[in-house]
Formats: sequence, C-alpha cells, structure tokens
Amino acid sequence: MKVVGLTGGIGSGKTTVATLFNALGVPVYNSDLQAKELMQNSKILIQKIKALLGEESYKEGKLNRSYIAQKIFGDRELLSKLNAIVHPAVREDFLHWLSSQNHAYVIQETALLFENKAEKLYDKIILVTAPEEVRVQRVLQRDKNTREAILARINNQLSDIVKIPKADFVLENINLEETKEKVEKLNRHLLEYR
Repeated sequence: MKVVGLTGGIGSGKTTVATLFNALGVPVYNSDLQAKELMQNSKILIQKIKALLGEESYKEGKLNRSYIAQKIFGDRELLSKLNAIVHPAVREDFLHWLSSQNHAYVIQETALLFENKAEKLYDKIILVTAPEEVRVQRVLQRDKNTREAILARINNQLSDIVKIPKADFVLENINLEETKEKVEKLNRHLLEYR
C-alpha cells in the first residue's frame, strides 16, 4: 500500500483537498487533528507536556491551547522540544491506523511535512498551494486572527518556492470545482501508480 503525503501552508486548503480525496473513498489520516486528540487524551503525552511546559498546559483537564501557543510562539527551541514529544506519538498512531487500511493508497495530511524533513516517509507527496492573499482571506474567515498574525504564521512556514521542487504533485487550490476535477484526475493517476 502506498502512503501519500498531503501538505500545504496555512490557508492553502489542504483539508479541503483531503476531504475531496476521502469522498472518493481514499482513507485519510489528519495528523493535526490526531496530534490534538493525543495531546488531550494520552496520559504519557500529558505528563511529558506538563513536564516541558508546566502544569498550566492543561486547565480543568483540557489542553490549554492558548497558554501553549503563547509559550512556544517565537521560541524555536521550546517548539522543537514539544514537537519531539508529539511527533513520534503521532507517527506511532499513524502506523497503527495504517495497519488497518485496505486501499491502493492512503493519504496522511500533515501541515509541516517539509519543515519536519519527513519526505522519505512517503511514496509520493502532494503539495496544495494558493496565492498568499487567498490564503490570508480564508484564514481570516475561518479563525479569529489578525492579518498580521496570519502573515506571521505564513512566514514561519517554508515558502512554496522551496516546497514545489520537493513535491511530486502540485495542486493549486483556488476554485473548488477546478480543485475537485484536479483531485479526481490525481486519484485516477495514483490508483494506476504501482
């Protein structure tokens, strides 16, 4: 079974693309959602996160996202330490999930695939792109964030110029109908690819 990585910067629409693949029957593993799930429910992860970031990392038994974001924002070393705790747990969870799948290929949706230098884990990689202003507008509609905060997050990720040469497929996501057609075409290609 082939493992296809699906990535893209904030606001590119990678989750929309993942949903379109899933609608075609392709099993999709959302790394970001599973990371949040594990951070909320894994006793081992909870202990490690509290040891790293303090007891305030959890408030009334719930992951204190705003506190964690405040602690790690701008502190690359602390972010790296948190990732070193969370990413192996997500990888283990993904491999467990993968063992129960039965399809020609599966997709692992992961925002920071290239940033984490994880290319070697995938048979093929799909990069979802969109113009910066489109991305900003999408995130403004989706989140309660300022334009400046969104641009800071975009600038914190590798640029598409760096990622495009590393991807096997680049899917520009501007118009939903066109994106749907591109996904259907790519799905046919991946089903034929052995």
